[in-house]
Amino acid sequence: MKKNQGSRIQGLWRISCVIYDCDGVLFDSLEANSRLYNHIAQSIGRGTLSRDEIEYCHTHTVYESIHYLFQKDSQLEEKAIEFLKEKVDLKDFIVYLKMEPHLIATLDALKERGIKRAISTNRTTSMKHVMERYGLRSYFEKVVTALDVEHPKPHPESVEKILNEFNIEPSMTIFVGDSEVDRQTALSSGVKFVAYKTKDLPADGFIDDHRALLNFLSNETHSQG
Repeated sequence: MKKNQGSRIQGLWRISCVIYDCDGVLFDSLEANSRLYNHIAQSIGRGTLSRDEIEYCHTHTVYESIHYLFQKDSQLEEKAIEFLKEKVDLKDFIVYLKMEPHLIATLDALKERGIKRAISTNRTTSMKHVMERYGLRSYFEKVVTALDVEHPKPHPESVEKILNEFNIEPSMTIFVGDSEVDRQTALSSGVKFVAYKTKDLPADGFIDDHRALLNFLSNETHSQG
């Protein structure tokens, strides 16, 4: 993918669908994830997570994250999974999410243009609570979590599931993400990738404000669904 440091590329895209990652894109969720995984680790006798560990957990499923954190001790990993299932209520950590600025206004603008909006996330059971707490259900027509697919991101299955339901071609689609996992998801799916607040990621475009996404779009869109 061509790297672009600005908030606009030459020419405008005719787009029918925008797919968003959740953590780091819809929300600043670093504090929420840090609190969650540090709570699990410290509760079963492990030390505080390193920055690299937090960044990994920020972009992977909960079970992938636990495996990553405890891969050197299978018994501790089993203990962490048991603690998660029996003692952790993921809703308790949703309150630490911070919605990114201008997100709702951008989603409204996309809806007015007839552009489908969807989410592809490696969150699991917590996603429904996120949607409810922050009133996002009416803004997205499809949400695919790691529970809805056999292979979570960066496998293309989640994106393919969205596009198949909407009957939209990959060439008419943008994936907005903030991690290498998201970039690989877009690449494997054949959709355009716009990096959010991460200039170091190779991408078709970069934005540091949700409203800037509109600068990429032609006013003429294809409605394939």
